[in-house]
Amino acid sequence: MKRKSPKSYSFATRSQRGMKAIVLTRYGSPDVLQFEEVEKPAAMGNQVLVKVHAASANPLDWHGVSGKPFIARLMGSGILKPKDPRVGADVAGRVEAVGNDVTEFKPGDEVFGGCNGSFAEYAVAREDRLALKPANLSFEEAAAVPVAAYTALQGLRDKGKIQPGQKVLVNGASGGVGTFAVQIAKSFGAEVTGVCSTRNLDMVRKIGADHVIDYTQEDFTKKGQRYDLILDAVGNHSISDYKRALTSEGICVVVGFSSMSRLLQHLIVGPLASKTGSKKISMMLTKPNKKDLVIVKELLKTEKVVPVIDRRYPLSEVPEALRYLEGGHAQGKVVITVQP
Repeated sequence: MKRKSPKSYSFATRSQRGMKAIVLTRYGSPDVLQFEEVEKPAAMGNQVLVKVHAASANPLDWHGVSGKPFIARLMGSGILKPKDPRVGADVAGRVEAVGNDVTEFKPGDEVFGGCNGSFAEYAVAREDRLALKPANLSFEEAAAVPVAAYTALQGLRDKGKIQPGQKVLVNGASGGVGTFAVQIAKSFGAEVTGVCSTRNLDMVRKIGADHVIDYTQEDFTKKGQRYDLILDAVGNHSISDYKRALTSEGICVVVGFSSMSRLLQHLIVGPLASKTGSKKISMMLTKPNKKDLVIVKELLKTEKVVPVIDRRYPLSEVPEALRYLEGGHAQGKVVITVQP
């Protein structure tokens, strides 16, 4: 199914027996989301129609709903209103049908991965954005994985150039990306320090952190400890703070932001600051791809990585799920249960 504009997105009547989905027709708070009966999509070409069993919420979802930061609208989401009314990027479910060009999957297969519009009873995904679901994971656990795990893996491996034995710090270690980053860094053989709030210290230790820092009690940038790699899923420190906490050849990869001023600083000042010395500061945009999904799948199968789920919401309560996620205190992932 080709990407549709709101004008071509067909709303079905109940008699047409379409499907229920979360729909976004204008930017705003999560309250603008509508739980509607819409037309069931069809798989064409290299697409797979998935009967959604579970999805999960990510910061990119509530950024997409709010239309903030505005730069996202300039990058193609729509200036005045959303171009695509579908919401949700992580999916896990069973294959309902496949397009003529699909060779890897067949109806009945249990899959997980990424798509546009997973906050729905059915969604279409490209074949190269899906993988068979590990048998040791539930649909909810599998749905919690894709975007957050991609971000952690690519930040540590591609931008951070992680090596065995390095001292790695994860800021925001108890969040969606952070819980995956702690575990993936350990799988690379790193010595991992997790930064989180008091209530999450035990959980971050449990998932493998060698050391934990309670940010309500101390600032990791002022402790005097130096790290070879910092992965920051919060983005709440200045460039000078990061440099102070890095070793002489250290790298800081920022994958989240706490304010527009911090975002702009990391986007603009970070690359400039990286040119004046051996310490590197950079931001990263996640790039979903089949190769990394397969790598993550193997980590899940061997239980080197285990998804952490905070809360579960039914499909009709996606607005409540996004409000909770936006509050910034989720312990791991927030999951949307579509098929019980």
